[in-house]
Amino acid sequence: MSNTSRTVVANITLSLDGRTHGPAGEHDMGWIAPHALTDVARDHMVDVIAPATTILLGRKNYEGFAGFWPAVADMPEADPRDRRFSRFFTDTEKVVFSHTLTEPICANTTLTADDPATVVTSLKEQPGGDLVMLASSSVIRALLRADLVDRLSLTVCPQVVGGGARLFEDGLEPSTWVPVQSRSGELGTTCVLLDRAR
Repeated sequence: MSNTSRTVVANITLSLDGRTHGPAGEHDMGWIAPHALTDVARDHMVDVIAPATTILLGRKNYEGFAGFWPAVADMPEADPRDRRFSRFFTDTEKVVFSHTLTEPICANTTLTADDPATVVTSLKEQPGGDLVMLASSSVIRALLRADLVDRLSLTVCPQVVGGGARLFEDGLEPSTWVPVQSRSGELGTTCVLLDRAR
């Protein structure tokens, strides 16, 4: 783990062949949905967000999350874990990396066009809980390249998608990760936590 007081957690869902989306492009993510609705994935997310006090997002995920999640808290038919995530998303400080947004879409949002590594380095020195990236693979890649990710939170779907962007690009510096938790559930969905060995 990092020597700083705040842990940077990268949370993302991957296919078995390491893809963040399928060969048809960034909206080719239908294969993720069944796995996101499993008990193991929902329980994993609740655990990951519990120590977090700041959310990190890229623009596209911010727009998607902001357009869906805030309303879920008031849906009585929604899973209690989804309602909890909804309240977390609404109430928690959000830092959104964007060169195009000029106004926040929802409350508790700070927009920045600055380099993610520079921003996160500064945030790590401030008091607070975990800094959790919710998907936003471009931001995660930038922080991996800067070796600023302390914990990987991966939900792995047992499907080979066969194409599309990978989270771990060629050219990353070698790194060692220590498994701290692993659990599997229905549909074979597997959620793992790995800490950076430094």
